[in-house]
Amino acid sequence: MIKFNKVTKTYGDVTALKDVSFEVKDGEFVFLMGPSGAGKTTILKLILKEILPNSGEIKVGGTDVAKISEKELPLFRQKIGCVFQDFKLLNERTVEENIEIALAVLGIQESKWKERVAKVLKMVGLESRKSLFPSQLSGGEIQRVSLARALVVNPDLILADEPTGNLDWEKADEIMEVLEKINKEGKTVIVATHNKEIVNKMKKRIIKISSGKIIKE
Repeated sequence: MIKFNKVTKTYGDVTALKDVSFEVKDGEFVFLMGPSGAGKTTILKLILKEILPNSGEIKVGGTDVAKISEKELPLFRQKIGCVFQDFKLLNERTVEENIEIALAVLGIQESKWKERVAKVLKMVGLESRKSLFPSQLSGGEIQRVSLARALVVNPDLILADEPTGNLDWEKADEIMEVLEKINKEGKTVIVATHNKEIVNKMKKRIIKISSGKIIKE
């Protein structure tokens, strides 16, 4: 599914990643673990082709990411669902409308929206909150809306960047339970985190990163 081969990425004089190599197979659940600034978010951005490496090769689903054209990029990203710590929800839209936006962007027929949104709302346990606005939700509920929006496009791969960063233990645990359920349905899940308690409880594969280098698998 995903293969990094001697990937290096720099930002000016700062080396974010140095000769990083690893593979993630279809259907795996993997933690990218390390402190802030270790290079975790850079890896996720490289997978999405939001940025390009200075050297090395990245393949997603057998495709060389560097060779994906601007025209092909939207189709490539349709297969990837993203959950970020800053949520990126629209405050003037309801929960249901925030999720529908992902379908509108991809040009999915509007007649299919209701069924898809209902399915993901049930999956994340927010059926009763669909008509509320983000300001009326708790932090954990907002994160679950973000997760539902990532899932509604039916991606093959879920990328989650510190999805439990602003949550208490109970809410963080709920988010991880949803991600594990998604993984059991066959989706590949990559979670970037520095939360040792979550990682220790989940007992999944861990790729430890420090100062832009993989120090342990």
